[in-house]
Amino acid sequence: MQWPASENVDACVTPDNGVASQGRTAADGTSYSTNETGITAPYWVKLERDAAGNFTISHLANGTAWQPVSNAVPANIPMTSNVYIGLALTSHDTDQTCQAVFSNVRTTGTVSGQWALQDVGMLANAAKPLFVALSDSTGASAVVYHDDANAATIDTLTEWVIPLQAFTDQGIVLTDVDRIAIGLGTRGNITTPGGSGKMYFDDIRLNRPEEAAAE
Repeated sequence: MQWPASENVDACVTPDNGVASQGRTAADGTSYSTNETGITAPYWVKLERDAAGNFTISHLANGTAWQPVSNAVPANIPMTSNVYIGLALTSHDTDQTCQAVFSNVRTTGTVSGQWALQDVGMLANAAKPLFVALSDSTGASAVVYHDDANAATIDTLTEWVIPLQAFTDQGIVLTDVDRIAIGLGTRGNITTPGGSGKMYFDDIRLNRPEEAAAE
């Protein structure tokens, strides 16, 4: 994670401006950028720091011969021995998101800690309750909320099993269900706006109880 206006350096591949060597040599200072055109992704890039604190950016096409970015000079950027490293992506447009795939990512030297995710320039899901609602032809309805009040922020595919008894206990006739809904927030509250983000739902199904299926 990078703090605003901090010293930084990066190696990047762009759609229109080739491979770039970019950075900021002092906190709150002016950023620099040197690029070599004629290169487009997919492409290898490498960022190195030597013992004196000099950073160099190189690129690679054939898997054997690293080439420094043309016209770039090693940038001496004062940093402590402990720094943050990571992968980043930007569309350079606050109204547009984009996607990329990184592969063959390797680090050398002493690197510790786990990779962490931090959205920059776009919002992660708002922390909202997740619910499933059923109704039957008699007009009865029932709602079951996820045990995790912040279920909308779960960022891995997670199974949610809802016992049907949770609906029958609220008066639903399961043989007469006419509508199923999945929602976020508080059901019935459509006057208070709030929340943002994206969720994926997959494999919605009705299963027999495990003990009955085993017979």
